[in-house]
Amino acid sequence: MSKNTGGNPKSKEMRGKGKSKYSGSPSKYLSKGKGKISTGAAGLPKRSRTSQGEPLPKFDDKIRLNKYIANAGICSRREADTLIASGTVSVNGKVITEFGYKVNPTDVVRYDGATIKRDVKRYILVNKPKDFGVRYSEDPAKKSVYNLIQKAGKEMLYPVGKMDRSACGLILYTNDADMDKKLMHPKFKVSQLFHVVLKTIMSEEDLEKLTKGLFVDDMMFSAEEASFINGKGHNEIGVKIFSNKSNKVKLMMGKLGYEIIKMDRVEFAGLDKKDLPRGQFRHLTEKEVSFLKMS
Repeated sequence: MSKNTGGNPKSKEMRGKGKSKYSGSPSKYLSKGKGKISTGAAGLPKRSRTSQGEPLPKFDDKIRLNKYIANAGICSRREADTLIASGTVSVNGKVITEFGYKVNPTDVVRYDGATIKRDVKRYILVNKPKDFGVRYSEDPAKKSVYNLIQKAGKEMLYPVGKMDRSACGLILYTNDADMDKKLMHPKFKVSQLFHVVLKTIMSEEDLEKLTKGLFVDDMMFSAEEASFINGKGHNEIGVKIFSNKSNKVKLMMGKLGYEIIKMDRVEFAGLDKKDLPRGQFRHLTEKEVSFLKMS
C-alpha cells in the first residue's frame, strides 16, 4: 500500500504515529491482497452485550478500599493507604486499618467523619442509527442518541467527539471528563475505520490518493489505509484513519468529487461493533476502559 512519505510536515502531522496494538478490524469490511487494511485479533476481552431493552448491569463487585476512596476523588490510591493506616477511615461504623480490605458499593464509607460517595464512571458504546443526533435535544421531533441510552444509568453522559446526523456507527458516551479530554486532544490520534458507500464508482487512482494525501482547505489530509471492500463494487470503500476528527474522511471524499450515500464507523479506538446491532448500546468492560486509559 502506498504511504505518504513526502517532506510536507503537515502530512506527517495529520497521519498520526502508527498503528495501535488493538487495530484489528472486522474482516467483512476489508479486501484481500495488496492494499488491504490490516486485520487480526482485536486483543480485547469477550464481553456481554447490553441492548436497548435490557436492564442496567449490576456494579456489585467488591473493590479495594483504597480504590474506592481514590475513585471518589479524595486522593490517590497510595495516599488512601496512608489515610487507612492512620485510622481515619471507617466502613459501616467500623474503623478499618487493614490493607487490601474490600468493600461493597452499598457499604457506608467515612473519612474523618464525612461520608464518601463513590463516583461511578460510565462508558457506553452506541451503534448510532442514521438521522440520530449525538447531542441532547428537548425537541421530541428530533431523534437523539439519548433516547437510545436512557437505561444506561442515572448519570448524565456526553458523546466523545462529534458525528453528523447523516452518519451512523460507533460513538462513545461517558461522564469521564478525563477520558473525553484525552481521546479528543489534538495530539492523540484515535484509530477509526469507516465503511463508506459512494454514489458512483471510485477509480483505483483516487483510492491511492486517499493514502498518498491531498490538500483540503490548505491542509494535507491522508488515510492510514484504504481499500475496496471484499465482495463489493468499487463504490464501497474501507478507510482507516488515525485522527480525533470524524469528518476527515468526508472532507477527502468531497475533495475528490464523490458523494457519500452512507458512512458507517465500524471501529473506534480499538472498539468494534461486533454483536452490537444498530440502535443499541453496551457498557465497556473493565479491560476495555483500562486499555483506553493506557493508550
